[in-house]
Amino acid sequence: MNIFRNTILGPKISESLSSVLPVTGIVLLLLCTIVPVPAEMLLAFLVGAVLLIVGMGLFTLGAEVAMTPMGQYVGSRMTKTRKLWLIIFVSFFVGTMITVSEPDLQVLATQISSIKPTVLIWCVALGVGLLLVVAMLRILFKISLKYLLIFFYVALFILSVFVPENFIAVAFDSGGVTTGPMTVPFIMALGVGVASIRADDGASDSFGLVALCSVGPIAAVMILGILNGGGNVDVTNETVIFSNSSRDILSLFVEAIPHYAYEVAMAVGPIVIFFLIFRALSGGRGTKGLGKILVGVVYTYVGLVLFLVGVNIGFMPVGKHLGFELASSELKWIIVPLGMIMGYFIVAAEPAVHVLTKQVEDVTSGAIPGKMLSLTLSIGVAVSIGLAMVRVLTGLSLMWIILPGYVIALALSFVVPDIFTSIAFDSGGVASGPMTATFLLPFAVGACTAVGGNVVTDAFGVVTLVAMTPLIAIQILGLVYKFKSRKSEQQVVDSVDEAEIIELKNTVDEDIIDL
Repeated sequence: MNIFRNTILGPKISESLSSVLPVTGIVLLLLCTIVPVPAEMLLAFLVGAVLLIVGMGLFTLGAEVAMTPMGQYVGSRMTKTRKLWLIIFVSFFVGTMITVSEPDLQVLATQISSIKPTVLIWCVALGVGLLLVVAMLRILFKISLKYLLIFFYVALFILSVFVPENFIAVAFDSGGVTTGPMTVPFIMALGVGVASIRADDGASDSFGLVALCSVGPIAAVMILGILNGGGNVDVTNETVIFSNSSRDILSLFVEAIPHYAYEVAMAVGPIVIFFLIFRALSGGRGTKGLGKILVGVVYTYVGLVLFLVGVNIGFMPVGKHLGFELASSELKWIIVPLGMIMGYFIVAAEPAVHVLTKQVEDVTSGAIPGKMLSLTLSIGVAVSIGLAMVRVLTGLSLMWIILPGYVIALALSFVVPDIFTSIAFDSGGVASGPMTATFLLPFAVGACTAVGGNVVTDAFGVVTLVAMTPLIAIQILGLVYKFKSRKSEQQVVDSVDEAEIIELKNTVDEDIIDL
């Protein structure tokens, strides 16, 4: 085990294991007690969990070895030219192409049958590309992030009035699944490169890119809904048929590999080709760094294929089945506390959350402990999943929750330090990690089907609620940090004043003695 941990893949497998294992343990407990399932479905779930763990490990390793260096190279070379048109073109192209390969987006797209997955994916990708251009221009022209966020979210809620109701939840969920391990390294690296052009210290303005890029997909899918003329959005009801033979079950996974291998090649291929062409045109030399990046691309490719196979064949069917059976029972309200428990452990184990907590600790110089942030996020996400399950059972409109939620988040941006607003809105996609789209959303779909609700309007929106929680939670911590800082400063001032008084008193006493 220690030998494995010391390998380059070991830490990434450990991270993915900590992310998948909690919900896997809870599901296994439920399947062995309250909701028994056929042995073949249980076997498929376990195989899917293994593929999910290995796939996520390989994928995150590939993103670190290949995607981040590629983004840094493109960002640094692009900004050295100081050509505005080139920055706009590259930002739009990279933002569009890198989003196409996001695993969570592909999982979401396959769950909607009335819209072709390619149409939804490219619609979302174009939205990211356009808003990434806006984000880059914001950095160059020093535009305040909070005012841009207010403008875009007000525009979104106004636009939602004209959007068919069955598109709203899907639109907001699309914004939550686009900011993953494929997109974030690229756009953050580009942001740092563009910020370096400015004469002042614009490093802090590199935060907020993810926040703005999350707005684009929401608007794009809303516009798609308007152009669609209010057509129905149907959810995929295809179920995987499991045989009694373990060999046949394993063959389901093997037979699915070519299909997803082709899809992933179509998603990852364009961004790799673009990088190679861009590198050649920009005069990139040497093969040592390039070889490592290409190996990372292989990691990314294989990991994404395994991830999608494990999700679609093993995880999602069990999630739907579990939600359906629990909501069909007399104790259907049990899905609320169960959902909250799963949400709590899922976000607590997300690898990206650990990165976020370290970032906030650094920014606050330890004034906001990482454990406090992690606990706050876990409680917040648990509440959001509970609200999502209540929506499934009652049909409560998503807008009744997210409208006041975003109003509170935007109002807080005026009373907390700007850096916390940027980190909070960037972290919206951190909490809604792979397990939200691959298990909690199918769980909600199964439960909604059981109670006879509208799956599109009542079940979708889970990702949106999970992504909204950090906007409020982290800014509240920013408010705490602000008060702590003021209190510390006041204590310093008081101590200085007290010292001056004592010194003055001693001086006066000495003068009296002299007299």
